[in-house]
Amino acid sequence: MADATITTTCCIAGGGPAGMMLGFLLARAGVPVVVLEKHADFFRDFRGDTVHPSTLELMHELGLLDAFLEVPHQKIERLTAQIGDARIPMADFSHLPTHCKFVALMPQWDFLNFLAAHGKRYRTFDLHMKTEATDLVEDGGRIVGLRANTPDGTLTVRAALTVGCDGRHSTVRDKAGLHSDDYGAPMDVLWFRLTRNATDSAETFGHIEAGRMMIMLDRGDYWQCAYVIPKGGIDRVKAEGLDAFRRRVVAMSPFLAGRVGELRSFDDVKLLTVAVDRLRKWWRPGLICIGDSAHAMSPIGGVGVNVAVQDAVAAANRLAAPLKSRTVSDDDLRAIQERRTLPVRFIQRLQLTIQKRIINRVLESQKRPKPPLVFRAFNVFPVLRRIPARLLGLGIRPEHVRTPDVLKAS
Repeated sequence: MADATITTTCCIAGGGPAGMMLGFLLARAGVPVVVLEKHADFFRDFRGDTVHPSTLELMHELGLLDAFLEVPHQKIERLTAQIGDARIPMADFSHLPTHCKFVALMPQWDFLNFLAAHGKRYRTFDLHMKTEATDLVEDGGRIVGLRANTPDGTLTVRAALTVGCDGRHSTVRDKAGLHSDDYGAPMDVLWFRLTRNATDSAETFGHIEAGRMMIMLDRGDYWQCAYVIPKGGIDRVKAEGLDAFRRRVVAMSPFLAGRVGELRSFDDVKLLTVAVDRLRKWWRPGLICIGDSAHAMSPIGGVGVNVAVQDAVAAANRLAAPLKSRTVSDDDLRAIQERRTLPVRFIQRLQLTIQKRIINRVLESQKRPKPPLVFRAFNVFPVLRRIPARLLGLGIRPEHVRTPDVLKAS
């Protein structure tokens, strides 16, 4: 097929949590929207898959919660950390003022497929797979669409608004000339999975020892593990060999001794390069970036998916009406950045503080750690566990769905 051009009201580059949620909400409100996803499907191993109470509450507001919870998932109602020889209950979600008082562990591809399926109920929702944004179309200083590569040639999408949701390595933000501030991270993360036995604890926990950290998430029939290493330390890990890495894992969780052989090579261990950054300006006339394209989050707290979803809801709330009337202004785009900057900045600052005061010190230490005083207080005063639960589960300034549903209105 020859190169093609289509025209729409809103073109979204990237079919991750921000892009799919925004596309769904706009289509639900009656706005013609085209969503471009560069891959053939949503299956990616070790993508963020913690769906927090804030996102589950949005599903309730959309009338989709019961259907959503039918998708296979595991529940995290409490978080526990083992620091040296001390076991500390860190967060208790059971007191949150939400319908779901837990974090749902759900593969991100299931989450995205769910949004895509419900988006397709609306005739204004147009999802293009295997379509990768490569450049922007500009006219008189205003972005009026983008170009994308497809298996059949180049697709040009002309739109009243273009939205960059194509991740932390965003082509859209690079082509738009938007500049970010990099706040740094002292660590990277090695992701891998090991079989979970029925007799294993169902508790999700983190373990901190001298120079080592590991998180384990219960995924039903397997453990999803995150082993924290110093920034750029992957070459050293590989040089020491797979057997040495297996021994490190067993030292952190001895009950895995009979299972680490499932790591047959370093191909079974995926590197997540951690970055924390934020665009100084998220928009240009005719274009805005949200989600990881606007602000890369640390994996601390597993908040990335949920912050991206919150961005999408805030953007849809502000943009649905002016997009329908083709009157989107710079003020609308500026207002989205202004609304979302405070919660994003707060979470990133909290992550950076944890990186500096806890993770960096642990990775550099040769002494077995002891829980800080504030953590020990969680054992004495259980009510304190509600604070991290609130920050992780809801964040600050949680968004609520304000857009209409054209199917219900008709």
